[in-house]
Order: sequence, then C-alpha cells, then structure tokens
Amino acid sequence: MGIMAYLINADAASFSELKEALSASQGNLSVQIRKLEDAGYISVDKRIADRKPLTTVRLTDEGEKAFKEYIKALTDVLGLPPKT
Repeated sequence: MGIMAYLINADAASFSELKEALSASQGNLSVQIRKLEDAGYISVDKRIADRKPLTTVRLTDEGEKAFKEYIKALTDVLGLPPKT
C-alpha cells in the first residue's frame, strides 16, 4: 500500500523515487509494482532517457478508487471521523 499512498499525492513517480521514498529494495519494489499493474491499480511506462532506463508509475482511476475505499474501510474500523 506504500506505493498507492505515495501515488495518491503525486501525478507520477519514477522507480528510483519510489525506491527511495519507501526504503524498498529494487526486487521487492519490482514485484509490488507488477502486482499492482496486473490488478489495474497503476500504469507503468518504461522508456530510455539519456541512454538509461526510466520507469514511471501512475495511479489509475481504478487504483485511486480502490485506495480511497481502503482508507474509508480503515477509518470505519478504527472509528475515526471522516476526512473532509
């Protein structure tokens, strides 16, 4: 959920940006990104920039909806007031 939480507040993020922000290993982050992409929650764009691979990740509309529903469910379970 760290990837989703990061992307909900960003238009997009590079692989290296996510890796640093989440203190994740390259392998773990790759697996998490693949699972979220397979679920349709994020989109992944891979290209070459300045002769280096650049992976950019974005939250899809479906991913945003799922994340907001997840936060609402947590809020309800914990008995927290809804965020306005």
